[in-house]
Amino acid sequence: MKIKSIKIEAKKSEYPIQLLDSNNNRIYYENSAGDWYKREYDSNNNEIYCEYSDGYWVKREYDSNDNEIYFEYSDGYWVKREYDSNNNRIYYENSNGHWSKSEYDSNNNKIYYENSDGFWWKKRPKSVKEMTVSEISKQLGYDIKIIKG
Repeated sequence: MKIKSIKIEAKKSEYPIQLLDSNNNRIYYENSAGDWYKREYDSNNNEIYCEYSDGYWVKREYDSNDNEIYFEYSDGYWVKREYDSNNNRIYYENSNGHWSKSEYDSNNNKIYYENSDGFWWKKRPKSVKEMTVSEISKQLGYDIKIIKG
């Protein structure tokens, strides 16, 4: 969606100039010094594009849960993100080569994290396998005798 060119003439006393869309989002702003910006929004009122009078711009994309999954600046810098079904950020990457990964348990507690700097930590629960003495004996390849200590 592109913003149509709008010619606005105003006297200095009429500044700032502001235009709002039907959802009350500010889509244009200009001050008395001539600095301005214009914005575009998606159907969920998320800002998807913003351009400034100095030529700088920002683009954004969102997933179906309104999480920002991508943004890019006019200088070439960008960020990508991924989220799980509970809106936990599980992946992050930027144009500088930095990345991170996370995992969450069913209660939305972060249980694992690692990043491109080599840092990592985990709080994953240790799995406990229940076995009979017979099963342990079979895996070890010799008989086991239980003694009381």
